[in-house]
Amino acid sequence: MTTMNGLLPEDQYAECANGYRIHYIDQGEGDVVLFLHGSGPGASGHSNFKGNYPALVEAGYRCIVPDHIGYGFSDKPDDRDHPLDFFVECMIQTLDCAGVEKCTIVGNSLGGAVALGMALDYPERVEKLILMAPGGLSELAEYQQMPGMQKVFAVFGSGEPVTPAVMKDLFATGLMHNPEHATDELVAERMQIMGIMNGHVMATMQVPVLTERLQEIDCPVLGFWGLNEKMMPENGIMAMANNLKHLRFVLVAECGHWVMVEHEDMFNRYCLDFLTHG
Repeated sequence: MTTMNGLLPEDQYAECANGYRIHYIDQGEGDVVLFLHGSGPGASGHSNFKGNYPALVEAGYRCIVPDHIGYGFSDKPDDRDHPLDFFVECMIQTLDCAGVEKCTIVGNSLGGAVALGMALDYPERVEKLILMAPGGLSELAEYQQMPGMQKVFAVFGSGEPVTPAVMKDLFATGLMHNPEHATDELVAERMQIMGIMNGHVMATMQVPVLTERLQEIDCPVLGFWGLNEKMMPENGIMAMANNLKHLRFVLVAECGHWVMVEHEDMFNRYCLDFLTHG
């Protein structure tokens, strides 16, 4: 595994059957845990989960941390839309390339919606789900009312260059409860990917409301939701609680959209317990 410009690690590429290349980090041995990152400016798998997947590798798991299509070092097509089933297709084909038949999926935000899509359409491939404020639980108009989401669209829609100061403010005030987690390292990682993003993925992303289908999911689910969430409407809490049959739910005070970042040690402990005991 190499590191690009001293920042983000570059590891392996899945040559997917659909013709696209998906970058992924592959570390450890044992049962497989797939980490699916969220959307937003400069997003990548390692940047989202660098405080989490190493702990699971140390505990004896094989961790696969991909960059979604349109993000990180993965391909960024500008000639097609990005509906949820396209993200799901790319992740299933990445697992095929990595030789993985079944795994537990950890997903936040967009990654949570992709995880749900995988569990619904490919249940035989999903052992368990760990979801942090997943997408796909509210209508677009409800998302547009959230202050953090408004900031994300403002950053992408302004036409102005995204500076490190703008990026830092977005994280500190839109995605986090504690702004101390909006570090210069995080901003630098995001800016590196912003330099190669084309914005098309954000403009054409389509995530349907999956709430009515959640009852189809039979695998165990561990859910997290920050009580200071500024990105996802809180009706998502009850959408999960009322419809996921095998759910263990953790509501986290003093936490925004990124529980795995703001409460890293707690998140890792809960995940390891869930992986061991269900």
